[in-house]
Amino acid sequence: MIIHKAEYIASYVDVDKCPAPDKPEYAFIGRSNVGKSSLINALTGRKKLAHVSNTPGKTQTINHFLIDDAWYLVDLPGYGYAKISKSSRKKWLGFIRTYLEKRPNLMCVCLLIDSRIPPQRKDLDFANWLGEGQIPFVIVYTKADKSKQFELKQRIKAFETAMLETWTSMPQSFVTSSVKKLGQDTLLDFIDTVNQKFVPL
Repeated sequence: MIIHKAEYIASYVDVDKCPAPDKPEYAFIGRSNVGKSSLINALTGRKKLAHVSNTPGKTQTINHFLIDDAWYLVDLPGYGYAKISKSSRKKWLGFIRTYLEKRPNLMCVCLLIDSRIPPQRKDLDFANWLGEGQIPFVIVYTKADKSKQFELKQRIKAFETAMLETWTSMPQSFVTSSVKKLGQDTLLDFIDTVNQKFVPL
């Protein structure tokens, strides 16, 4: 799949005010500073569609982008480190979880994992929470260009080993690089395939 059109629709903190659930939807989430905005911009071919910042925690709302007038890409706030108050973090987690649990047209969550670092407890806990809630998700490893090939394979293996302590099998995964365009076609083809299964409500 090649994206021809991507437009920002609006940002929300109230899930009930999100766009009508008449199109398939894919949510992107990960720890703060995982490279989420860079990946979204690379996938859509728009350099400034999602705001890229060196400061973790800049995304603070549910951001909807309409792709080719056919499906929504949703940019969710990152979890983990961010210089925000406890009350703000609690508010984030509240509407993020409500969105993920209640959004009827959510086809899949893309859980972004930084491929440069060892397994993080926050990532593993979030994956377990998605699994317990039976929320469909895939693993998207980011920043693959930042490591040598053997290091990349070791880090991915380490994350899979950590997950398999509580999982019987791994969800589907993609290895990506926003810089080198690695894995983007495969991820978009996956979305295209899942789109075919969407049944309008």
